[in-house]
Amino acid sequence: MPHHRAVDAPEDSVDVAILGGGLAGNLLARQLRLEVPSATVAVYERAESRGWKVGEATVEIAANYFVRRLHLANYLYERQLPKNGLRFFFDDESRSLPLTEMSELGPDALPLWPSFQLDRARLETDLIEMNRSMGVDVELGAAVRDLVLDEADGLHHFVVEQAGSRRGVRARWAVEASGRASIIARQRSLHVPTGHDTTAAWARFRGVADMDAIDAPAWRARVRHTARFLSTVHFCYAGYWIWFIPLAEGVTSVGVVAERSRVSDSVRTEAGFRAFLAEHRAVRDLLEGAELLDFGSYKQLAYGTKRFFSPARWATVGDAAAFTDPFYSPGSDFIAVENDFVADLIRRDLGGEAPASWRERLDTYDAFMQHRFEATLLLYENQYDYLGSYDLMRAKLVFDLAGYYNHWLRPYVLDDYRDLSVLDRILADRTQTLEVMRTFRGWLEKAHAALTGRGAYAAHNRGEFTVEFAEFVPFARDLGARISPERAAEHTTWLFGTSFAMAKDLVRSTRRPESVERATR
Repeated sequence: MPHHRAVDAPEDSVDVAILGGGLAGNLLARQLRLEVPSATVAVYERAESRGWKVGEATVEIAANYFVRRLHLANYLYERQLPKNGLRFFFDDESRSLPLTEMSELGPDALPLWPSFQLDRARLETDLIEMNRSMGVDVELGAAVRDLVLDEADGLHHFVVEQAGSRRGVRARWAVEASGRASIIARQRSLHVPTGHDTTAAWARFRGVADMDAIDAPAWRARVRHTARFLSTVHFCYAGYWIWFIPLAEGVTSVGVVAERSRVSDSVRTEAGFRAFLAEHRAVRDLLEGAELLDFGSYKQLAYGTKRFFSPARWATVGDAAAFTDPFYSPGSDFIAVENDFVADLIRRDLGGEAPASWRERLDTYDAFMQHRFEATLLLYENQYDYLGSYDLMRAKLVFDLAGYYNHWLRPYVLDDYRDLSVLDRILADRTQTLEVMRTFRGWLEKAHAALTGRGAYAAHNRGEFTVEFAEFVPFARDLGARISPERAAEHTTWLFGTSFAMAKDLVRSTRRPESVERATR
């Protein structure tokens, strides 16, 4: 039991205490003001100001959450950057290709479903001001101490230390959003290892070369002069990848994510990071003369959780809950779904719904998040070997991206995630879903072995391109509308048939697969 020292002021009482004022916490606070306006909401953040953070790229679920649920469309287009999808470049084995000769996978136009590149410092600062104007008590420089979670249907209690004073706070709901340092996760020993051992280092740079200004007319024309720099750019190599993410006002986030066995620990130092990036010609060319503004690293990225939400009225969201991998930028998607679930549970509880009813729903929400975490982790676990091959990644992207649209994005944009009957069906199929994912991973493993055995792992990493993502997700326009079960089954059949055929062709053939040729423009 924490030791309670004297407090200097009478206790505060709130309906919802959000511990952490970063992205997840401030988004939830805004959502609660919009969906549960009668609730008293307070955010307690240890830091006194907001700074740059990783987690800058979003994908479609998060963007839909920002735009539709939180009404932030105008803000995002005025103060942040639109994202031009995911873009992947592939190098030769000596890492010496210029950018314009690297094989490329990526869109030739802004995607149908929007997403954004976020300057986290600007966004979180702006959200704090928005939330305060909506009646949220956002306290900066406020350290939470002596947290006592009441498991007997009472109020949670903690002490806030701020500007040299201490005061007590009681809250009906405590939502942990303080990131990896999660108080609740540490107190309840929630975080668990995953076996997916990756490390990361990153920096923000000013003055990165504009890839859209490169004097290569044919290269620029093949994507119809769409802005490549607005994409989340992945330079892909066996065992690791390097990201370039544009932020507002001429700043670019650059980072490396690698299997820990593939890189030296020195990559997590500024000098080692710079030296590692300089080993890659295209990356080195883009960074020539750029000014490094900050630097950070994580020794270990992935971790799971024993529980996301508790019937005792506490919850963990964002990095305070769990994290998989930044490839495909799923972090803010998890925030969106977690916040939706937490806001719904709080609305039901404060609205007088019987605890037995919403607690049953809570267990379903928690089971769904565990399933979503496991399925997302399967996209990365034991698959970093495949990242550096253009041929392998074309097959993988069909499976991964079309699967994301079909299995995760579709029910989200239709608001089915709060429908227990839909979640029950998804959970009933989870064993089959995970088995299909493992089977496809097995075919990628066979394809990797076959290509490596033929000396063809990087055979098409130069001069090839696929730049029409309609080839990867031909049913994207159907996602916002209700469709028949037969039509949904057609999408699933196409997804599995196409991706499995591409992987099997790589195993069986010494030529380029026809299924891959058809996707190339």
